[in-house]
Amino acid sequence: MIWLVGAVLLLIAEMFTSGFWLACVAIGCAAAGVVGLLPFTGPVAQILTFAGASLLSMGALRPALTRRFLPSGATALRTGPEALIGKTGYVTERIAPGHRTGRVIVEGEDWRGMSSDNSILEPGTRVMVLQVDGTTLTVEPES
Repeated sequence: MIWLVGAVLLLIAEMFTSGFWLACVAIGCAAAGVVGLLPFTGPVAQILTFAGASLLSMGALRPALTRRFLPSGATALRTGPEALIGKTGYVTERIAPGHRTGRVIVEGEDWRGMSSDNSILEPGTRVMVLQVDGTTLTVEPES
C-alpha cells in the first residue's frame, strides 16, 4: 500500500511541476505496488519493479508526453508572467519613448508596458509581448 500511496502523492506533486519526471516515478511506484499485492513477492521484487518501471517510463513515456504537451524546444512549461511571452494584447495607456511606461492588457490582465524600440504606441494598438521584467512587459506592435 505504501507504494500506491507514494504513486498518488507523486502524481499530485507533478501537477505543481513540469517535465513529467515525477509522473514517471509515480508509474514505477504504482507498478511496485501492484507487484507488492501479489503473493510471495518480497521487497527485492518490488524494488526491482519500481526501478525498471521508472526507467522504462522515463525512456518511453516521458519523451512522448513532452512532445505532446511542451512547446517545441522547451524544457519546461512556462507559467506565471513568463507564459505571456509571445501573447498579444492591446495598449490602454500611451507608451512614450525614453523608456516611459504605459499600460497594456494581455490575457485579460493589466500590465505596465514598455516599447521594445522606444516608439510611441497609442491606446488601441495591438502589441505582442517580447519580454517580462518584473511587472513590466516589453512589447512591440503586432505585425
